[in-house]
Amino acid sequence: MGKMDEEDIEKQMESLLTSTQRMIQNVLHKLGYSQEMFHLLAEPLRTLVVRIPVHMDDGSKKVFTGYRVQHMDSVGPTMGGIRFHPKIDEDDIKALAIWMSMKCGIADLPFGGGKGGIICNPRTMSMGELERLSRGYVRAISQVVGPTKDILAPDMYTNSQIMAWMLDEYNRLKQVGSPSFITGKPLSLGGSSCRDTAGAMGAAICIEEAAKKAGIPIKGSRVIVQGFGNAGGYLAKILSDEGAKIVGISDVYGALYDPNGLPIDYLLERRDSFGTITTLFEGAISNEELLEQDCDILIPAAISNQITAENAPHIKAKLIAEVANGPTTLEATTILAERGIVIVPDILTGAGGVIVSYFEWVQNNQGFYWSKEEVKEKLREKIIASFHEIFKTAEQRKMNMRLAAYMTGVRKMAEAAQFRGWI
Repeated sequence: MGKMDEEDIEKQMESLLTSTQRMIQNVLHKLGYSQEMFHLLAEPLRTLVVRIPVHMDDGSKKVFTGYRVQHMDSVGPTMGGIRFHPKIDEDDIKALAIWMSMKCGIADLPFGGGKGGIICNPRTMSMGELERLSRGYVRAISQVVGPTKDILAPDMYTNSQIMAWMLDEYNRLKQVGSPSFITGKPLSLGGSSCRDTAGAMGAAICIEEAAKKAGIPIKGSRVIVQGFGNAGGYLAKILSDEGAKIVGISDVYGALYDPNGLPIDYLLERRDSFGTITTLFEGAISNEELLEQDCDILIPAAISNQITAENAPHIKAKLIAEVANGPTTLEATTILAERGIVIVPDILTGAGGVIVSYFEWVQNNQGFYWSKEEVKEKLREKIIASFHEIFKTAEQRKMNMRLAAYMTGVRKMAEAAQFRGWI
């Protein structure tokens, strides 16, 4: 991303929880709930911080810090991903757990939100070190997770191999086969078809529906995708195959932009496992510059707080589809709305992953597995229903889609907490 000092990054990460809480308070007020309900939903029910000692390949020992946050289990068990990243903290994980609760509410899933993470740099670690770290994390949190308590899933810089190590460690600890403890597994261990591409598929469906509403044909549209990792890369491929012209992509080191379109298949073949590609080309621009280039659809699929009050006046896109978590600040949202730019919020576009994780959990519990076509069709049905409910709420209440999405996501867990007699 752009060159920011550590203090700037920390300030941004700290603001994620605060801005999320502000939105929840606003939504609960509009729904007529008391301040006590806000106090219940504004913070997670449980936050576990663990220390994980790992034997490194050079013979040394390193202690890593990990988190597991369970936001709300009024509807059912919590579910959420685990990310490996050098710049995460407790407030960041709390905010992501709250967002996961809202994604589950939007998609009408029987779960609350959970989230986990380990402060580490997976780019500098060997496979052996990553395996030992993954197993150590499961040992540290094993008492608070499980198929009816808190279901794990992949997230930033974690994949099916890491999920497989975690599943194996959990099964050894509990001395029982329990595939529904974790999702995002390899198919041979009970994984679901389409789980690797679920996030991108869900986002693509949302973009298609939003583009129809905005009068933008996907075929021939000019699209910028900030972030070329798992979600961004697959999404660029899906939209390119549908006839869109991908004019810009980026990774952590910079961005590529060509108004005539980029060769997406060529770039995907040459990126590394972390989605890095721009270092192979001369003339790369910065991520900040990419966001302000001319396009029809802008897709922030990298990290949070990329569209701010400073650059929002210069955004040229007609439609913004958030695929990253929290890429647009609340101040920027207001500016863009005043300019007539439609924003499809992250908790809607990002719901594909948790939906297919739910499908995987269901298949594990049934012992019956669905075809790829069946998973795709069920995902499409869920996403389209969620999109139209939020769009309808936004129109009826004369609010932006972000506020409408929060309202939809919060309503179910607030109702469940009230029925349980918690508030």
